[in-house]
Amino acid sequence: MNFKKDLTENILPFWLDNAIDKENGGIFTQLDEKGNIYGTEKSVWFQGRALWTFSKAYNVIEKNPKYLEASKIIYEFLPKCVDTDGRMFFTVTKEGVELQKRRYYFSETFAAIGCAEYYKACGDKKVMEDAEKYFDVAYKCYKGEIKTEPKIKNLDTKALSPVMIMLSTAQVLRSLNNENYEKYNNICKECLDEIINGGFLKEKMLLESVGKDKSFKNTPTGRIVNPGHSMECAWFVMMEGIITNNKKAIEEGKRIIDITYPIGWDEKNGGIIAFCDALGFPPVQLEWDMKLWWPQCETMIALYLAYLIYKDEKYLKMYENIKSYCEKYFVDTKNGEWYGYLHYDNSVSTTLKGNIFKGPFHIPRLYMIMSILEEEKSIMSYAK
Repeated sequence: MNFKKDLTENILPFWLDNAIDKENGGIFTQLDEKGNIYGTEKSVWFQGRALWTFSKAYNVIEKNPKYLEASKIIYEFLPKCVDTDGRMFFTVTKEGVELQKRRYYFSETFAAIGCAEYYKACGDKKVMEDAEKYFDVAYKCYKGEIKTEPKIKNLDTKALSPVMIMLSTAQVLRSLNNENYEKYNNICKECLDEIINGGFLKEKMLLESVGKDKSFKNTPTGRIVNPGHSMECAWFVMMEGIITNNKKAIEEGKRIIDITYPIGWDEKNGGIIAFCDALGFPPVQLEWDMKLWWPQCETMIALYLAYLIYKDEKYLKMYENIKSYCEKYFVDTKNGEWYGYLHYDNSVSTTLKGNIFKGPFHIPRLYMIMSILEEEKSIMSYAK
């Protein structure tokens, strides 16, 4: 893979040429193999994610006016995705009319990082204010100040994903370096401590959910390990350690990699599987052995970052293995972009290139980070 060349000539153009809605605003993500739109329902997650992607590419890869134009179109669509209570929807029509609203506040976190990065590109103070507004709503939901309906009632548990996404979001907002720097820095510390010391990180795995008292729950849900999340969390934690000179955080991120790779990597066919059970019971997710695009991306980032920090050739070898695997099975050399879903034997499950959950985020983020790491051997240019 030539990350910078592929990013600017393949990955980003696939979305820029096919997905930007210049009539209604925003971006479509339901694209087929060749980039044709097969559905016009819009993912609100991806309004924020795509805004971040194109703005980040403009800021750290190249000052391409197409990136800035796409960012503006998506940014101006965001207000249509906000309900009267200040919360955001999960999906909307192509015009921006509500279709679905969920308890999750990830729409708000992604809108926050999108606006923050767009502010760095355009310099409009209103955009920065919007970033902080979206963040504040998400953080109030995270802290329980804004009540959200639990997915499952009468379970005294807590989940990993909100913590790791809050850490990543606060890291982006902190990078604005404005008068609220300490606010975001303290939230980063809070989330980092929860990931490392909140009961999720066990001796042999990073769990997706634990008891609120940090206890292991010996149930199918309590035993879930999501290797992709674990690897993503690992590099979030390592990056926090690098930015704040916290050697313990870097070590803990490395430990997450070391305990996750053996249970996530498919020795027979290659690739990172979707789920596994912490005690080796049959996973309840029927797609447990599938290979999805984003865990491969997060694993590549984590492994290469570990290699740069520790200079241990085993991380480079693991990185090269998964890189070759993705080139062989995920990358569509004919039509562009990546397939998103493979069966256990690496045959393509569906030829779609995007849906409500897959769009321009994990793959371009991988390509941007790797472009910077391979050229500068440092994450700091990406983190700024």
